[in-house]
Amino acid sequence: MKFKRFLIVALSLGLLIASSNALSGSISRQQFSIGYPSVVCPATLNGLASQVSLASRNTKIHRVGSTSAKFVKSKALRIPIPTDPILVDAQGVTPIVWQSRQGSWAGGTICSNPAANQWFVGGAADITARGKLILVNSGLSESVADVYVWSGASPTTSKAISVKANSYESIGLDTLAPGESSIVIRVASRSGRLNAFVVDERGKGLRTLGGDIVSPGVAPAKEIFIPAIPLQPKVKNAPAQQLRLLAPGDADANVSVEVISGDGRFTPVGFDDITVKKGQVMNFPLSPSVTSSVYGVRITSDEPVVAGVYANVGRDFVWSSSVSALTPFTMAMTGMTPLLVFVGDNINVELELSVVGGKKVRKTIRGDDIAFWRVPGNARNLSFARVSANTYASALQASVNGFGSIPLTAGSVLTKSAIPTANIRVLNP
Repeated sequence: MKFKRFLIVALSLGLLIASSNALSGSISRQQFSIGYPSVVCPATLNGLASQVSLASRNTKIHRVGSTSAKFVKSKALRIPIPTDPILVDAQGVTPIVWQSRQGSWAGGTICSNPAANQWFVGGAADITARGKLILVNSGLSESVADVYVWSGASPTTSKAISVKANSYESIGLDTLAPGESSIVIRVASRSGRLNAFVVDERGKGLRTLGGDIVSPGVAPAKEIFIPAIPLQPKVKNAPAQQLRLLAPGDADANVSVEVISGDGRFTPVGFDDITVKKGQVMNFPLSPSVTSSVYGVRITSDEPVVAGVYANVGRDFVWSSSVSALTPFTMAMTGMTPLLVFVGDNINVELELSVVGGKKVRKTIRGDDIAFWRVPGNARNLSFARVSANTYASALQASVNGFGSIPLTAGSVLTKSAIPTANIRVLNP
């Protein structure tokens, strides 16, 4: 009898182990798809001209809003975007988009993967505002975006905006926080394949006051770097250069600002202990005494904050956005000759540049605190092959119409997603 009981227990234990192994095996057979999702470039608003730099003439593109799902070859290294946003099968090479209004302003940003959360520090919603928030849904189902807006005086507002499949919506900034001269926008995607872009354009009557594309910055953090801020000679009656800060949490933030330039690092007078009131957008005049025409800032805070810097450059203005730490990636550069600006304690960046004719040129950028390098006019693709730790970078580009800042961050990112599997056993237990 004892032997029989022992045999039953052993058999039960064996069956339990076998079923566990079978279940584990079925789970381990889960398959994944790894690839580069198509990136999205913004729409071209009325009166603007737009160009996108691509990796090759064989890069495939697709117009958002088209009834055809087919991608076609670009057949060029730099192409215009007439009106609608476009999808780019970038395959790991981040495209740059450059927009301008003839004789008025210019600005640039990157085309990027859909994002669940984006922060835009810059823009105005007062009587001079002509800017737009552009929401692009490149998916095949409706998308819903929660748009949160902070300003200098009014309480935080939010609204849900639906965007139909394969389309985009353009919302005036002056409708988001009417009358406010300083705003910060957060766009959170509830569903769908959503990208957001902000164009800050201003005018007074028939006179234009400049414009720029506001690139999304990093999410609220206690340490923020803004690497590339142009410091141009003062223009008569031009607005002062400003640091814009917001503490979106539940407590005031105590902030310190350190300027990084060719003259070294220092904290300007009055910027060692700034109090930023919770939920209130605040601007601080910033005009450091440095010999170089470009500088960066490091912002530290006891509470998470977001930040951006407004700089006047002649008839145009520039919004310099915060960036995450630089990582190895490749960016399309056709038609662009930006000044690359790097900040960090010990800068050591290896670049590989492909130029006209297919030749590859290698360059190493080294420096302490800040370093610069100008991309030549025959550039096609620029790769950041090796990057030192805690290095941050942005690019400044000038054109006949104006001046712009472009974050040096990867827009086309490798992603991993689970592939749904079918198992007939669920129907035949």
